[in-house]
Amino acid sequence: MYLMGTDIGTQGTKTILVDENGKLISEAFEEYSVITPKHSWAEQWPNVWTEAVINTIKESFDKANIKKEEVAGIAISGLYGGSGIPVDKNIEPLYPCLIWMDRRAKKETQWVKDNIPLEKIFGITGNYVDSYYGFTKMMWIKNNEPEIWKSTYQFVTPKDFVIYELTGELSTDYSSAGNIGGVFDIKKRKWSDEMCDLLGINCDKLPSNIIKSTDVAGKLKKEIADLTGLPEGMPVISGGIDAPVAQFSAGVLKEGEHVAMAGTSMCWGTVHSGKYLTPGLVSFPYVVEEESKIYTFGGSATSGALARWFRDQFGIYEKNVEAQTGISAYTMLEMEGKNIPVGSDGIVVLPYFMGERSPIWDPDARGTIFGLSLSHTKSHIYHALLESAAYSLRHNMETGIEAGMKLDPECWIVGGVAKSSYWVQIFADITGYNMKRLSKDVEAPFGDAFLAGLGTNIFDSPDEIKKWISFRPLIEVNEKRYKEYKKYYDIFLELYKNTKDLMKKI
Repeated sequence: MYLMGTDIGTQGTKTILVDENGKLISEAFEEYSVITPKHSWAEQWPNVWTEAVINTIKESFDKANIKKEEVAGIAISGLYGGSGIPVDKNIEPLYPCLIWMDRRAKKETQWVKDNIPLEKIFGITGNYVDSYYGFTKMMWIKNNEPEIWKSTYQFVTPKDFVIYELTGELSTDYSSAGNIGGVFDIKKRKWSDEMCDLLGINCDKLPSNIIKSTDVAGKLKKEIADLTGLPEGMPVISGGIDAPVAQFSAGVLKEGEHVAMAGTSMCWGTVHSGKYLTPGLVSFPYVVEEESKIYTFGGSATSGALARWFRDQFGIYEKNVEAQTGISAYTMLEMEGKNIPVGSDGIVVLPYFMGERSPIWDPDARGTIFGLSLSHTKSHIYHALLESAAYSLRHNMETGIEAGMKLDPECWIVGGVAKSSYWVQIFADITGYNMKRLSKDVEAPFGDAFLAGLGTNIFDSPDEIKKWISFRPLIEVNEKRYKEYKKYYDIFLELYKNTKDLMKKI
């Protein structure tokens, strides 16, 4: 039998098909964009996700050249959809989804800080407040789009909306519910009536059916089966938020194991029993063993997006060469900067190009390039951008350690950034953790496929995913560079402290 996994990302959707041993048979990817109508706004209509999921499922299945009856099931993960899509009783979208990177709910965030004590909201939810969280975005819709709020039957996450389109069944999973923050009781694993009342969010507008990530959310409808080539009635497994599913794809099940998922943005996380909750990070139930395991992560708003921004704005030459030779523009930018020393000859970058999530939780934070002189080249700046993402990762790691976490000396790294050995070496040298990379660059869809196997009883235990996993050679910390980076990391921390008030003004 074969299994499928689909991950709905912020800028594209990827579907893979694997056999029972985890061998990749086929894959497909479709790109789309984020709508940014105003500064700090980021939204998407769900049709782009549905179309991309259907198209990539069909393409991946067609490439595999197998019989449809041989596909046991599919699981779907997705980006953190913030508010979710407000839908009416016919599950028709009323307003775009305010996704994770949307920062418009500043007033709502401040209202929560002014009116609800930290110990109250943190004590119930295991999280604090920021415009990142979905509950603040829901409050924004209530305050600014009252007719939409009044007409909203339910707020539906991206992957759950797509699952509804595929199956006609509406539900959510525990990781998606917990990531909304604010209104989810992390100990009781259910919506908190008390927090809903305090925040003015109707509990009945939240998903009423919370299931496990390995549960069957529904069966494939005939019209979708006809579009994709898959069998009608095939199980669609609930899946979860992309970050913990990507973590699971690396086989992480034990305390101390930790993973950096570095794509457009970065999420670094680990699993535990619930004893390491901290308001500086985000916590919600894990995608396996939901009753006993909590996934705690730190999320920086930019990672691969930094390199992409630089390539698109300042790498025209490299992009032209890529078009002629097929050599990646990113590879050329790295080669041009291969001799740049630790600290980029005195340049330190704050990577807050889209505000920042953990651990500073500052939507007003802005990208900063500090220390420029006439001797610097564009290679220095590119190298400093790569370093800044690693400084941010270290900042999140240290926040976890301050909460009591004991981290293994090796950190898994998955996602598009992991393809660059050059950049991964910088991550190792700045954080002080050796970096492990999977042999296959499949990330969250790989975890989804295994969740589909658990949901269809092909596998009995989450531990069996370890049989699927192999690694590339370890990228080890250069101790000399690690010691040298300490100076620049300290400047990185101090630079934000000394400029954050100015950032608010600008």
